[in-house]
Amino acid sequence: MSHHVLQNGSDIRGIAIATDELAVNLTPEAITKIVRGLVYWLCQDDRLKEIYQAGKLTIGIGRDSRLSGPSLVGAFTAEAVRLGVQVIDFGLATTPALFMSTQYEKFACHAGVMVTASHLPYYFNGIKIFSQKGGAEQEDIAFILKNDQDLAEQPGGTVQTADLLTPYAADLVGKIRQANQGKKQPLKGLHIIVDAGNGAGGFFAEKVLQALGANTMGSQFLDPDGTFPNHIPNPDNKEAMASIQAAVLEHRADLGIIFDTDVDRAALVTKSGEMLNRNNLIAVLSQIILQEHPGTSIVTNSPTSEHLKRFIEALGGKQIRYISGYRNVINKAIATNKAGIDCQLAIETSGHAAFKENYFLDDGTYVAAKVLMLLPRLQAEGTSLEDLISQLKQPIETQEVRFKLETKDYRALGEQVIADLRTQSIQGFQMNPENEEGVRFDVTAPYGEGWFLLRMSLHEPLLVLQVENDQPGYILPILKRLSEYLSAYPQVNQEGMKVIIGK
Repeated sequence: MSHHVLQNGSDIRGIAIATDELAVNLTPEAITKIVRGLVYWLCQDDRLKEIYQAGKLTIGIGRDSRLSGPSLVGAFTAEAVRLGVQVIDFGLATTPALFMSTQYEKFACHAGVMVTASHLPYYFNGIKIFSQKGGAEQEDIAFILKNDQDLAEQPGGTVQTADLLTPYAADLVGKIRQANQGKKQPLKGLHIIVDAGNGAGGFFAEKVLQALGANTMGSQFLDPDGTFPNHIPNPDNKEAMASIQAAVLEHRADLGIIFDTDVDRAALVTKSGEMLNRNNLIAVLSQIILQEHPGTSIVTNSPTSEHLKRFIEALGGKQIRYISGYRNVINKAIATNKAGIDCQLAIETSGHAAFKENYFLDDGTYVAAKVLMLLPRLQAEGTSLEDLISQLKQPIETQEVRFKLETKDYRALGEQVIADLRTQSIQGFQMNPENEEGVRFDVTAPYGEGWFLLRMSLHEPLLVLQVENDQPGYILPILKRLSEYLSAYPQVNQEGMKVIIGK
Protein backbone atom coordinates (compact mmCIF):
# COMPACT_ATOMS: atom_id res chain seq x y z
CA MET A 1 0.00 0.00 0.00
CA SER A 2 1.39 3.44 -0.86
CA HIS A 3 1.83 5.81 2.06
CA HIS A 4 0.84 9.18 0.67
CA VAL A 5 1.77 12.17 2.83
CA LEU A 6 -1.87 13.35 2.90
CA GLN A 7 -3.28 9.94 3.87
CA ASN A 8 -4.28 9.31 7.47
CA GLY A 9 -5.96 5.90 7.59
CA SER A 10 -9.31 6.20 5.80
CA ASP A 11 -9.16 10.03 5.82
CA ILE A 12 -7.16 12.65 3.95
CA ARG A 13 -5.48 15.19 6.26
CA GLY A 14 -3.06 18.02 5.71
CA ILE A 15 -1.93 21.51 6.67
CA ALA A 16 -4.29 24.06 5.10
CA ILE A 17 -3.04 27.22 6.85
CA ALA A 18 0.68 27.91 7.16
CA THR A 19 2.17 28.32 10.64
CA ASP A 20 5.72 29.29 11.70
CA GLU A 21 6.72 25.61 11.72
CA LEU A 22 4.47 24.08 9.06
CA ALA A 23 4.06 24.73 5.35
CA VAL A 24 0.72 24.23 3.59
CA ASN A 25 0.45 20.84 1.85
CA LEU A 26 -3.35 20.63 1.43
CA THR A 27 -3.18 23.16 -1.41
CA PRO A 28 -5.70 23.97 -4.20
CA GLU A 29 -3.43 21.88 -6.51
CA ALA A 30 -3.64 18.91 -4.10
CA ILE A 31 -7.44 19.28 -3.99
CA THR A 32 -7.59 19.36 -7.81
CA LYS A 33 -5.72 16.04 -7.94
CA ILE A 34 -8.00 14.55 -5.24
CA VAL A 35 -11.06 15.41 -7.38
CA ARG A 36 -9.53 13.60 -10.37
CA GLY A 37 -8.68 10.57 -8.25
CA LEU A 38 -12.18 10.55 -6.75
CA VAL A 39 -13.93 10.63 -10.14
CA TYR A 40 -11.56 7.91 -11.42
CA TRP A 41 -12.30 5.80 -8.31
CA LEU A 42 -16.08 6.17 -8.73
CA CYS A 43 -15.75 5.21 -12.42
CA GLN A 44 -14.26 1.82 -11.44
CA ASP A 45 -17.94 0.93 -10.99
CA ASP A 46 -19.40 0.35 -14.48
CA ARG A 47 -22.81 1.78 -13.54
CA LEU A 48 -21.22 5.00 -12.24
CA LYS A 49 -18.94 5.20 -15.25
CA GLU A 50 -21.99 5.28 -17.54
CA ILE A 51 -23.64 7.89 -15.31
CA TYR A 52 -20.45 9.99 -15.46
CA GLN A 53 -20.18 9.70 -19.24
CA ALA A 54 -23.83 10.78 -19.50
CA GLY A 55 -22.92 13.91 -17.50
CA LYS A 56 -25.12 12.93 -14.55
CA LEU A 57 -22.55 12.09 -11.84
CA THR A 58 -23.57 13.96 -8.67
CA ILE A 59 -21.16 14.75 -5.83
CA GLY A 60 -22.27 16.50 -2.63
CA ILE A 61 -19.74 18.54 -0.68
CA GLY A 62 -19.95 20.09 2.78
CA ARG A 63 -17.52 21.50 5.34
CA ASP A 64 -17.13 22.09 9.05
CA SER A 65 -16.41 25.53 10.50
CA ARG A 66 -12.68 25.63 9.69
CA LEU A 67 -11.31 28.87 8.24
CA SER A 68 -9.79 27.09 5.24
CA GLY A 69 -13.06 25.30 4.38
CA PRO A 70 -14.58 27.71 1.83
CA SER A 71 -11.40 27.99 -0.28
CA LEU A 72 -10.91 24.20 -0.34
CA VAL A 73 -14.57 23.70 -1.31
CA GLY A 74 -14.05 26.32 -4.03
CA ALA A 75 -11.01 24.50 -5.46
CA PHE A 76 -12.87 21.16 -5.32
CA THR A 77 -15.98 22.54 -7.02
CA ALA A 78 -14.03 24.28 -9.81
CA GLU A 79 -12.24 21.06 -10.81
CA ALA A 80 -15.35 18.87 -10.44
CA VAL A 81 -17.35 21.24 -12.70
CA ARG A 82 -14.49 21.26 -15.25
CA LEU A 83 -14.77 17.46 -15.35
CA GLY A 84 -18.53 17.65 -16.02
CA VAL A 85 -19.74 16.71 -12.52
CA GLN A 86 -23.03 17.94 -11.01
CA VAL A 87 -21.93 19.41 -7.66
CA ILE A 88 -24.25 20.14 -4.75
CA ASP A 89 -22.56 22.51 -2.28
CA PHE A 90 -24.19 22.00 1.12
CA GLY A 91 -22.11 24.66 2.88
CA LEU A 92 -21.80 24.05 6.62
CA ALA A 93 -22.64 20.40 7.29
CA THR A 94 -21.60 17.38 9.35
CA THR A 95 -19.81 14.18 8.39
CA PRO A 96 -22.83 11.90 9.07
CA ALA A 97 -25.12 14.24 7.10
CA LEU A 98 -22.77 14.02 4.09
CA PHE A 99 -23.13 10.25 4.07
CA MET A 100 -26.92 10.65 4.25
CA SER A 101 -26.79 12.91 1.17
CA THR A 102 -26.01 9.68 -0.73
CA GLN A 103 -29.10 7.99 0.79
CA TYR A 104 -31.77 10.73 0.71
CA GLU A 105 -33.79 10.54 -2.54
CA LYS A 106 -33.95 14.33 -2.63
CA PHE A 107 -30.19 14.56 -3.34
CA ALA A 108 -29.17 10.99 -4.34
CA CYS A 109 -25.48 11.96 -4.45
CA HIS A 110 -23.18 9.29 -5.90
CA ALA A 111 -20.51 10.47 -3.46
CA GLY A 112 -20.47 12.69 -0.39
CA VAL A 113 -17.34 14.68 0.44
CA MET A 114 -16.81 16.29 3.85
CA VAL A 115 -14.08 18.90 4.26
CA THR A 116 -12.94 18.48 7.88
CA ALA A 117 -9.97 17.57 10.06
CA SER A 118 -12.21 16.52 12.97
CA HIS A 119 -10.73 17.73 16.30
CA LEU A 120 -7.25 18.71 15.02
CA PRO A 121 -5.98 22.31 15.49
CA TYR A 122 -7.39 25.07 13.27
CA TYR A 123 -4.52 25.03 10.73
CA PHE A 124 -5.32 21.44 9.65
CA ASN A 125 -8.02 20.43 7.21
CA GLY A 126 -8.89 17.25 5.38
CA ILE A 127 -11.44 15.24 3.46
CA LYS A 128 -13.69 12.31 4.34
CA ILE A 129 -15.27 10.48 1.40
CA PHE A 130 -18.46 8.41 1.18
CA SER A 131 -19.99 6.42 -1.63
CA GLN A 132 -23.58 5.13 -1.47
CA LYS A 133 -22.13 1.95 0.08
CA GLY A 134 -20.47 3.73 3.03
CA GLY A 135 -17.20 5.36 4.02
CA ALA A 136 -14.10 5.02 1.84
CA GLU A 137 -11.59 2.50 3.21
CA GLN A 138 -7.87 2.98 3.69
CA GLU A 139 -7.15 1.23 0.36
CA ASP A 140 -9.75 3.41 -1.43
CA ILE A 141 -8.03 6.58 -0.20
CA ALA A 142 -4.65 5.19 -1.31
CA PHE A 143 -6.19 4.50 -4.76
CA ILE A 144 -7.70 8.01 -5.00
CA LEU A 145 -4.42 9.70 -4.04
CA LYS A 146 -2.40 7.55 -6.45
CA ASN A 147 -4.68 7.89 -9.49
CA ASP A 148 -4.64 11.66 -9.89
CA GLN A 149 -4.01 11.64 -13.67
CA ASP A 150 -5.72 14.42 -15.58
CA LEU A 151 -9.12 13.41 -16.90
CA ALA A 152 -10.55 14.89 -20.08
CA GLU A 153 -12.58 18.04 -19.57
CA GLN A 154 -16.32 17.42 -19.99
CA PRO A 155 -18.92 20.10 -20.67
CA GLY A 156 -22.12 20.34 -18.63
CA GLY A 157 -20.70 20.49 -15.10
CA THR A 158 -22.84 22.56 -12.71
CA VAL A 159 -22.88 23.64 -9.09
CA GLN A 160 -25.95 24.34 -6.98
CA THR A 161 -26.26 25.07 -3.28
CA ALA A 162 -28.61 23.24 -0.91
CA ASP A 163 -29.31 22.99 2.80
CA LEU A 164 -28.56 19.50 4.12
CA LEU A 165 -28.74 20.05 7.88
CA THR A 166 -32.48 20.88 7.87
CA PRO A 167 -33.62 17.60 6.22
CA TYR A 168 -30.99 15.70 8.24
CA ALA A 169 -32.31 17.18 11.51
CA ALA A 170 -35.91 16.47 10.45
CA ASP A 171 -34.95 12.84 9.85
CA LEU A 172 -33.53 12.55 13.40
CA VAL A 173 -36.58 14.30 14.87
CA GLY A 174 -38.83 11.79 13.11
CA LYS A 175 -36.86 8.83 14.48
CA ILE A 176 -36.94 10.14 18.05
CA ARG A 177 -40.70 10.80 17.81
CA GLN A 178 -41.26 7.32 16.46
CA ALA A 179 -39.36 5.79 19.40
CA ASN A 180 -41.69 7.75 21.72
CA GLN A 181 -45.02 6.48 20.31
CA GLY A 182 -45.20 9.33 17.80
CA LYS A 183 -45.41 12.08 20.48
CA LYS A 184 -44.71 15.42 18.81
CA GLN A 185 -42.73 16.86 21.73
CA PRO A 186 -41.41 13.92 23.76
CA LEU A 187 -38.64 16.06 25.30
CA LYS A 188 -41.03 18.63 26.79
CA GLY A 189 -40.01 19.37 30.36
CA LEU A 190 -36.41 18.26 29.79
CA HIS A 191 -33.53 20.73 29.96
CA ILE A 192 -30.67 19.73 27.62
CA ILE A 193 -27.48 21.69 26.97
CA VAL A 194 -25.45 21.39 23.76
CA ASP A 195 -21.76 22.33 23.45
CA ALA A 196 -20.81 22.43 19.76
CA GLY A 197 -17.27 23.72 20.41
CA ASN A 198 -17.81 26.25 17.58
CA GLY A 199 -17.84 23.33 15.12
CA ALA A 200 -20.72 22.26 12.87
CA GLY A 201 -23.03 20.75 15.53
CA GLY A 202 -24.80 23.90 16.70
CA PHE A 203 -27.90 23.09 14.61
CA PHE A 204 -28.72 20.23 17.02
CA ALA A 205 -29.97 22.58 19.75
CA GLU A 206 -32.58 24.35 17.65
CA LYS A 207 -33.41 21.96 14.82
CA VAL A 208 -33.55 18.77 16.90
CA LEU A 209 -33.91 19.46 20.63
CA GLN A 210 -36.18 22.52 20.47
CA ALA A 211 -38.28 20.88 17.74
CA LEU A 212 -38.85 18.01 20.21
CA GLY A 213 -39.87 20.38 23.00
CA ALA A 214 -36.64 20.51 25.04
CA ASN A 215 -35.38 23.61 26.82
CA THR A 216 -31.83 24.31 25.53
CA MET A 217 -31.02 27.35 27.72
CA GLY A 218 -27.33 27.50 28.61
CA SER A 219 -26.17 25.78 25.41
CA GLN A 220 -22.76 27.10 24.44
CA PHE A 221 -20.39 27.70 21.53
CA LEU A 222 -23.09 26.92 18.94
CA ASP A 223 -21.80 29.50 16.44
CA PRO A 224 -19.38 28.11 13.87
CA ASP A 225 -15.93 29.71 14.39
CA GLY A 226 -12.87 28.13 12.80
CA THR A 227 -10.46 29.70 15.29
CA PHE A 228 -12.06 27.49 18.01
CA PRO A 229 -11.80 30.30 20.59
CA ASN A 230 -13.35 28.44 23.56
CA HIS A 231 -11.89 24.95 23.69
CA ILE A 232 -10.75 22.19 21.34
CA PRO A 233 -13.92 20.64 19.88
CA ASN A 234 -13.06 17.15 21.09
CA PRO A 235 -15.16 15.09 23.54
CA ASP A 236 -11.94 13.31 24.54
CA ASN A 237 -10.32 16.58 25.69
CA LYS A 238 -10.23 17.40 29.44
CA GLU A 239 -10.90 21.17 29.09
CA ALA A 240 -13.80 20.55 26.71
CA MET A 241 -15.40 18.04 29.09
CA ALA A 242 -14.86 20.29 32.12
CA SER A 243 -16.60 23.09 30.23
CA ILE A 244 -19.78 21.10 29.44
CA GLN A 245 -19.83 19.58 32.96
CA ALA A 246 -19.74 23.06 34.50
CA ALA A 247 -22.55 24.24 32.22
CA VAL A 248 -24.80 21.26 33.10
CA LEU A 249 -24.31 21.78 36.85
CA GLU A 250 -24.68 25.57 36.70
CA HIS A 251 -27.96 25.41 34.73
CA ARG A 252 -29.18 22.27 36.56
CA ALA A 253 -29.79 20.62 33.20
CA ASP A 254 -31.00 17.03 32.76
CA LEU A 255 -28.34 16.23 30.17
CA GLY A 256 -25.35 17.75 28.40
CA ILE A 257 -24.24 16.81 24.89
CA ILE A 258 -20.84 17.74 23.45
CA PHE A 259 -19.82 17.17 19.82
CA ASP A 260 -16.52 17.23 17.98
CA THR A 261 -16.04 19.61 15.03
CA ASP A 262 -17.66 17.48 12.32
CA VAL A 263 -20.13 15.75 14.68
CA ASP A 264 -19.13 12.14 14.13
CA ARG A 265 -18.40 11.88 17.87
CA ALA A 266 -20.32 12.88 20.98
CA ALA A 267 -19.99 12.57 24.73
CA LEU A 268 -22.74 13.06 27.30
CA VAL A 269 -22.90 14.51 30.78
CA THR A 270 -25.60 13.34 33.21
CA LYS A 271 -27.51 15.72 35.46
CA SER A 272 -25.16 15.01 38.38
CA GLY A 273 -22.26 16.13 36.18
CA GLU A 274 -20.96 12.61 35.59
CA MET A 275 -19.21 12.11 32.27
CA LEU A 276 -20.74 9.52 30.02
CA ASN A 277 -17.74 8.79 27.86
CA ARG A 278 -15.32 5.92 27.30
CA ASN A 279 -16.47 2.74 29.14
CA ASN A 280 -19.55 4.50 30.60
CA LEU A 281 -20.89 5.58 27.19
CA ILE A 282 -20.34 2.06 25.84
CA ALA A 283 -22.28 0.71 28.85
CA VAL A 284 -25.29 3.01 28.30
CA LEU A 285 -25.48 2.33 24.56
CA SER A 286 -25.02 -1.42 25.18
CA GLN A 287 -27.91 -1.35 27.61
CA ILE A 288 -30.15 0.44 25.08
CA ILE A 289 -29.20 -1.86 22.21
CA LEU A 290 -29.51 -5.05 24.30
CA GLN A 291 -33.06 -4.10 25.29
CA GLU A 292 -33.91 -3.78 21.59
CA HIS A 293 -31.85 -6.77 20.42
CA PRO A 294 -31.41 -9.31 23.23
CA GLY A 295 -28.21 -11.34 22.99
CA THR A 296 -26.56 -9.17 20.36
CA SER A 297 -22.78 -8.72 20.11
CA ILE A 298 -21.01 -5.39 20.58
CA VAL A 299 -17.62 -4.69 19.00
CA THR A 300 -15.31 -2.34 20.91
CA ASN A 301 -11.65 -1.40 20.59
CA SER A 302 -9.21 -3.19 22.87
CA PRO A 303 -8.56 -0.73 25.75
CA THR A 304 -11.92 -1.29 27.48
CA SER A 305 -12.11 -2.46 31.09
CA GLU A 306 -12.73 -6.02 32.25
CA HIS A 307 -15.69 -4.55 34.17
CA LEU A 308 -17.33 -3.52 30.90
CA LYS A 309 -17.05 -7.07 29.56
CA ARG A 310 -18.80 -8.43 32.68
CA PHE A 311 -21.43 -5.68 32.48
CA ILE A 312 -22.31 -6.55 28.86
CA GLU A 313 -22.33 -10.28 29.61
CA ALA A 314 -24.59 -9.75 32.65
CA LEU A 315 -27.09 -8.09 30.28
CA GLY A 316 -26.99 -11.19 28.06
CA GLY A 317 -24.78 -9.62 25.41
CA LYS A 318 -21.34 -10.45 24.11
CA GLN A 319 -18.37 -8.13 23.77
CA ILE A 320 -15.87 -8.54 20.93
CA ARG A 321 -12.65 -6.63 21.63
CA TYR A 322 -10.90 -5.63 18.44
CA ILE A 323 -8.05 -3.44 17.24
CA SER A 324 -8.34 0.34 17.62
CA GLY A 325 -9.29 2.67 14.77
CA TYR A 326 -12.96 3.43 14.17
CA ARG A 327 -12.99 1.93 10.64
CA ASN A 328 -11.44 -1.28 12.04
CA VAL A 329 -14.13 -1.58 14.72
CA ILE A 330 -16.93 -0.87 12.22
CA ASN A 331 -15.51 -3.33 9.67
CA LYS A 332 -15.24 -6.02 12.34
CA ALA A 333 -18.95 -5.48 13.18
CA ILE A 334 -19.90 -5.72 9.49
CA ALA A 335 -17.82 -8.92 9.11
CA THR A 336 -19.40 -10.38 12.29
CA ASN A 337 -22.89 -9.87 10.82
CA LYS A 338 -21.78 -11.41 7.51
CA ALA A 339 -20.57 -14.45 9.48
CA GLY A 340 -24.13 -14.86 10.79
CA ILE A 341 -23.64 -13.39 14.29
CA ASP A 342 -25.95 -10.46 15.05
CA CYS A 343 -23.91 -7.40 15.95
CA GLN A 344 -25.82 -4.12 16.44
CA LEU A 345 -23.15 -1.74 17.72
CA ALA A 346 -19.50 -0.88 17.00
CA ILE A 347 -17.96 1.61 19.42
CA GLU A 348 -14.53 2.90 20.48
CA THR A 349 -13.57 4.34 23.85
CA SER A 350 -12.89 7.64 21.98
CA GLY A 351 -16.67 7.97 21.48
CA HIS A 352 -16.82 6.87 17.83
CA ALA A 353 -20.02 4.78 17.69
CA ALA A 354 -21.88 3.18 14.80
CA PHE A 355 -25.22 1.32 14.85
CA LYS A 356 -26.27 -1.39 12.41
CA GLU A 357 -29.70 0.28 12.10
CA ASN A 358 -27.95 3.49 10.98
CA TYR A 359 -25.80 2.05 8.13
CA PHE A 360 -22.91 1.44 10.58
CA LEU A 361 -22.28 5.15 10.20
CA ASP A 362 -19.90 6.86 12.59
CA ASP A 363 -22.37 9.40 13.94
CA GLY A 364 -22.31 11.50 17.12
CA THR A 365 -25.75 12.96 16.49
CA TYR A 366 -27.21 9.45 16.27
CA VAL A 367 -25.59 8.50 19.59
CA ALA A 368 -27.27 11.53 21.17
CA ALA A 369 -30.55 10.59 19.43
CA LYS A 370 -30.45 7.02 20.83
CA VAL A 371 -30.14 8.43 24.35
CA LEU A 372 -32.93 10.94 23.67
CA MET A 373 -35.18 8.08 22.52
CA LEU A 374 -34.72 6.58 25.97
CA LEU A 375 -34.67 9.67 28.21
CA PRO A 376 -38.44 10.38 28.35
CA ARG A 377 -39.09 6.80 29.40
CA LEU A 378 -36.46 6.99 32.17
CA GLN A 379 -38.00 10.25 33.41
CA ALA A 380 -41.45 8.63 33.50
CA GLU A 381 -40.06 5.66 35.46
CA GLY A 382 -38.21 7.94 37.87
CA THR A 383 -34.81 6.48 36.90
CA SER A 384 -31.79 8.19 35.39
CA LEU A 385 -28.87 7.55 33.06
CA GLU A 386 -26.71 7.08 36.17
CA ASP A 387 -28.96 4.21 37.24
CA LEU A 388 -28.28 2.54 33.89
CA ILE A 389 -24.58 2.32 34.63
CA SER A 390 -24.75 1.89 38.41
CA GLN A 391 -23.97 -1.80 37.87
CA LEU A 392 -20.77 -0.95 35.96
CA LYS A 393 -17.90 -1.20 38.42
CA GLN A 394 -15.38 1.64 38.10
CA PRO A 395 -11.64 1.02 38.50
CA ILE A 396 -10.01 2.70 41.52
CA GLU A 397 -6.98 3.87 39.54
CA THR A 398 -6.18 4.26 35.83
CA GLN A 399 -3.08 5.47 34.05
CA GLU A 400 -1.98 5.90 30.44
CA VAL A 401 1.70 6.22 29.43
CA ARG A 402 3.06 6.82 25.93
CA PHE A 403 6.58 5.81 24.91
CA LYS A 404 8.26 7.38 21.90
CA LEU A 405 10.05 4.87 19.66
CA GLU A 406 13.24 6.62 18.61
CA THR A 407 14.21 4.69 15.49
CA LYS A 408 13.40 4.82 11.79
CA ASP A 409 11.86 1.35 11.74
CA TYR A 410 9.72 2.07 14.79
CA ARG A 411 7.00 -0.44 13.91
CA ALA A 412 9.43 -3.36 13.98
CA LEU A 413 10.76 -2.19 17.35
CA GLY A 414 7.26 -1.81 18.81
CA GLU A 415 6.20 -5.26 17.59
CA GLN A 416 9.40 -6.74 19.03
CA VAL A 417 8.80 -5.21 22.47
CA ILE A 418 5.23 -6.57 22.46
CA ALA A 419 6.27 -10.04 21.23
CA ASP A 420 9.03 -10.29 23.87
CA LEU A 421 6.65 -9.23 26.65
CA ARG A 422 4.39 -12.18 25.73
CA THR A 423 7.21 -14.59 26.62
CA GLN A 424 7.93 -13.03 30.03
CA SER A 425 6.97 -14.96 33.12
CA ILE A 426 6.23 -12.44 35.88
CA GLN A 427 4.38 -13.43 39.03
CA GLY A 428 0.95 -11.73 39.09
CA PHE A 429 0.84 -11.08 35.32
CA GLN A 430 -1.34 -13.49 33.28
CA MET A 431 -1.68 -12.99 29.54
CA ASN A 432 -5.31 -12.47 28.43
CA PRO A 433 -6.04 -14.45 25.24
CA GLU A 434 -9.15 -12.37 24.35
CA ASN A 435 -7.17 -9.63 22.72
CA GLU A 436 -6.29 -8.83 19.10
CA GLU A 437 -4.15 -5.72 19.57
CA GLY A 438 -0.77 -5.56 21.26
CA VAL A 439 -0.62 -7.63 24.44
CA ARG A 440 -3.03 -7.63 27.38
CA PHE A 441 -2.34 -8.99 30.87
CA ASP A 442 -4.66 -9.59 33.78
CA VAL A 443 -2.98 -8.56 37.00
CA THR A 444 -3.29 -10.22 40.44
CA ALA A 445 -1.28 -10.27 43.69
CA PRO A 446 1.36 -9.01 44.34
CA TYR A 447 0.12 -6.29 41.95
CA GLY A 448 -3.43 -5.72 43.17
CA GLU A 449 -6.29 -6.63 40.85
CA GLY A 450 -6.66 -5.24 37.34
CA TRP A 451 -5.20 -5.34 33.85
CA PHE A 452 -2.88 -3.56 31.45
CA LEU A 453 -2.58 -3.34 27.68
CA LEU A 454 0.52 -2.43 25.68
CA ARG A 455 -0.14 -1.64 22.02
CA MET A 456 1.22 0.31 19.07
CA SER A 457 -0.30 3.72 18.34
CA LEU A 458 -2.30 3.69 15.09
CA HIS A 459 -0.47 6.48 13.28
CA GLU A 460 2.48 7.59 15.42
CA PRO A 461 5.84 6.10 16.47
CA LEU A 462 4.53 5.35 19.96
CA LEU A 463 3.84 2.45 22.27
CA VAL A 464 0.74 3.13 24.37
CA LEU A 465 0.32 1.55 27.81
CA GLN A 466 -3.04 1.53 29.59
CA VAL A 467 -3.29 0.30 33.20
CA GLU A 468 -6.33 -0.12 35.45
CA ASN A 469 -6.48 -1.40 39.00
CA ASP A 470 -9.31 -2.03 41.46
CA GLN A 471 -7.05 -1.68 44.49
CA PRO A 472 -5.32 1.60 45.37
CA GLY A 473 -1.55 1.93 45.30
CA TYR A 474 -0.70 -0.77 42.78
CA ILE A 475 -0.29 1.18 39.56
CA LEU A 476 3.15 2.44 40.56
CA PRO A 477 4.62 -1.02 41.25
CA ILE A 478 3.19 -2.23 37.91
CA LEU A 479 4.73 0.75 36.09
CA LYS A 480 8.09 0.20 37.84
CA ARG A 481 8.10 -3.46 36.84
CA LEU A 482 7.30 -2.58 33.21
CA SER A 483 9.90 0.20 33.22
CA GLU A 484 12.47 -2.37 34.29
CA TYR A 485 11.41 -4.60 31.39
CA LEU A 486 11.55 -1.72 28.88
CA SER A 487 15.04 -0.62 29.97
CA ALA A 488 16.38 -3.49 27.81
CA TYR A 489 15.29 -1.41 24.76
CA PRO A 490 17.27 1.87 24.75
CA GLN A 491 15.32 3.22 21.75
CA VAL A 492 12.09 3.17 23.78
CA ASN A 493 12.01 6.62 25.34
CA GLN A 494 10.89 6.39 28.99
CA GLU A 495 10.81 10.13 29.80
CA GLY A 496 7.03 10.15 30.38
CA MET A 497 7.28 7.07 32.59
CA LYS A 498 10.06 8.56 34.72
CA VAL A 499 7.93 11.62 35.48
CA ILE A 500 5.14 9.37 36.83
CA ILE A 501 7.27 6.97 38.86
CA GLY A 502 9.32 9.87 40.14
CA LYS A 503 12.79 8.80 39.03
